[in-house]
Amino acid sequence: MSKYELIITEKPNAALKIAQSLADGKPIKKNISGVPYYEVTHGKKDLVIGCAVGHLFTITEKDKKKGWTYPVFDVKWEQNSKVNKGAAYTAKYASTLKKLAENANVFTVATDYDIEGEVIGYNVLKYLCKQKDAKRMKYSTLTRDELRESFDKASKTLDWGQVNAGLTRHELDWYYGINLSRALSLAVKSTGSFKILSSGRVQGPALKIVVDREKEIQAFKPVPFWQISLLWTKDKRNIEAHHITDKFWNKKEAEAVYNKVKDQKQAVIADVKKNEFKQAPPTPFDLTTLQTEAYRNFKIQPKDTLELAQNLYLAGAISYPRTSSQQLPKELNLKKIMTHLEKNNHYKALAGKLLKENKLKPNEGKKTDPAHPAIHPTGEMKSLKDREHKIYDLIVKRFLACFADPATRETVTVTLDVNTEKFLSAGSRTLVKGWHEFYAPYVNLEEEELPAAAIQEKVAVKDIKQEQKETQPPKRYNPASIIKELERRNLGTKATRANIVDTLFNRGYVTGQPIEATKLGMLTIGTLEKYCPSILDEELTRHFEVEMDEIREKKKKNKEVLDEAKDVLTKLLEKFKIHEKSIGKELLSAERESQEIANTIGECPVCKKGTLMMRKGKFGRFIACDKYPECKTTYKLPGNGLIMH
Repeated sequence: MSKYELIITEKPNAALKIAQSLADGKPIKKNISGVPYYEVTHGKKDLVIGCAVGHLFTITEKDKKKGWTYPVFDVKWEQNSKVNKGAAYTAKYASTLKKLAENANVFTVATDYDIEGEVIGYNVLKYLCKQKDAKRMKYSTLTRDELRESFDKASKTLDWGQVNAGLTRHELDWYYGINLSRALSLAVKSTGSFKILSSGRVQGPALKIVVDREKEIQAFKPVPFWQISLLWTKDKRNIEAHHITDKFWNKKEAEAVYNKVKDQKQAVIADVKKNEFKQAPPTPFDLTTLQTEAYRNFKIQPKDTLELAQNLYLAGAISYPRTSSQQLPKELNLKKIMTHLEKNNHYKALAGKLLKENKLKPNEGKKTDPAHPAIHPTGEMKSLKDREHKIYDLIVKRFLACFADPATRETVTVTLDVNTEKFLSAGSRTLVKGWHEFYAPYVNLEEEELPAAAIQEKVAVKDIKQEQKETQPPKRYNPASIIKELERRNLGTKATRANIVDTLFNRGYVTGQPIEATKLGMLTIGTLEKYCPSILDEELTRHFEVEMDEIREKKKKNKEVLDEAKDVLTKLLEKFKIHEKSIGKELLSAERESQEIANTIGECPVCKKGTLMMRKGKFGRFIACDKYPECKTTYKLPGNGLIMH
C-alpha cells in the first residue's frame, strides 16, 4: 500500500470494529511487534486503521533534578511508557502508530468522542504523527451503519474545544495532585518520619463530604419518642395502623392516649380516601443513574458498572456509556433499534408491543450531553458473560420502559376511630402496569392492597401496643449514593467520580460499605481544615469545573484558567509552608493512630488484661499481647495473610 489515510482509534477492539465496518470487502489484519492494525478499501480510498491503548502520553515534571519540592508548574507531555513502569507495554503501540504515520497523507482521529478521547487522539497526532490537525469521526455506537456515516461525514478538524478542555483538566489535576501530595508528605518528613500521603483537586472535597457525614453521626444525640400502633382484622387479614400523631415526643401524652385505647376491641372506619394517579415512565440512563441502579439491583460497584458498560460498548451492544444525557434524539433511528430488539427472544414480546402500538416517543429527562445521547442498546445481539448480561438487561429494560405508557397507581388511606382516637392505615397498589411491565424485575415499588372498607363499618381490633423508639443518625453513603452526591455538587466528572471514591479506599481514608471515614481520614481532614481549609474548598473545585466547561464551549482560554490555578495554589501552598511542621506532627499522629487501630486484634484470651496487637519482627509478622513481658502470648501469622476486622 502506497499513500493512505491513517485512522487512529483508542483501543484494539475499536480498531477491529471500525475496520470491519468501513471495509468494502474483508479487512486485512497485520501487526508490528504484535500490535494489530488493519488495511481496508473503502470506496476509492485506501485506509489503515491503527490503535492506541488508552493514554499513550502523560503529564510529567520538566526538570526532575530539583527533587521533591513544591510548588511546581513546569510540565511537559511525555510518553507514558517512559514515566510509568506499569505502562511499559504501551511503548510498542506508540512505535507502531509512529511507523504507520510515515506513509500516511491523510489523518483521521476516531477515538471516543469525549474529552479524554480527544486528548488521546491529539497527543498521538502531535507527538507520533507530527501533525497539527486531522479529520474527526464522531459516533456514539460501534455499529456498522453509524461508523460508515461517521467516516463519510467526518469533520475537517479536531474538536478544539474538547482538546483544550482536556489538556487543561489534565494539567490542572496534575498541579493539584503533585503539589498537594508533596506538601502533605514533606510535612510528615519535616517531623523526622516519612509517609506518602495524597490529595487532589476533587479528592480532598470528596473525602470531606464523607468525613462531615461521619461527624454528624458521631455528634448525633438520639431523642426518644413513642409510637402507638394497632392491628385490626378484616377478611381474615391483619392490617397495621398507626396513631395519627405518629411520634409522641412527650411520654405522658403517649401514655394518656394508650390508656384510653389499650382495652378497646373494636374500631370504627371513620374515613376512606382513595387517590389515583399516573406514574410517568423512567427517563433513559445517563452514567450516574446506570451506576446507581446497578448497585441497587445487583450490588455491582460503580467502577465495575462503568467497566462492564465499556465492554458492552466495545462489543457494539450499547452506546457510549460516559454520558450525562437523559435524552434519545430522533436521529438515533429508534424504530430500527426496537426492530432489532424484537428479534431477540428475551425482548421480542415487549419490543413487539411497542412497535405495534407505534409508541416510539421516549419520556426524556432534562440532563443533556454535548457529545452523546443517553445510554441505549444498539439492538445487535451478542454473547455476554453473566455480569455483562445483567448490565445489558438493565439497559434494555430501561430503554423499553421509556417508551411505555404511564402506570396507574392508587393509594388508599383508611382512618379508624378507637374511642375518639384516630389511627391511619395506608396501602398502595398498581391498577394499570404500564411501564412496570417493561422494566420488570427492576421496578422498586411496594404493593400493599388494603381490604375494602366502608365508612361507619366496625372492625375487630386484635392488638394495641405502645413502643419507645429513638431518632436515628443520618445514613452513611454507599458507593452509589456518594457518586450521586458528587454529581449533585458538580465535583469531578461522570467518568472520574468512581475512581475518586476508589482512591479514597486505596489511601486508607475510608473503609467499608456503607462508606465510613477511617481515623486517618477524619484526622487528615481535621488537620487540613485547621491549617489550610482552601485545599478542601468545594466551591473552588466547582468553579474550575465550570471554567473547563467554558473552555470546551470556547468561551475561555486554557491559559487564563491555568494561570488562575497557579495563583490559587501558590498562595495556598505558601500558607501551608508556614504551618508545615504543625501539619506534619498532626498527620503523623493521625497515621500512627490509624495504624494502631488497624493492628489491634482484641482482648488477650490468656491474661484477659492485655490487648492482642499485630507486630513485625525479624521473621515477619506475628500477634502478641501488649502486656509483654508479663504475658508472653504470641501467635504466628502466614507471610501473605490478611487481618480481617
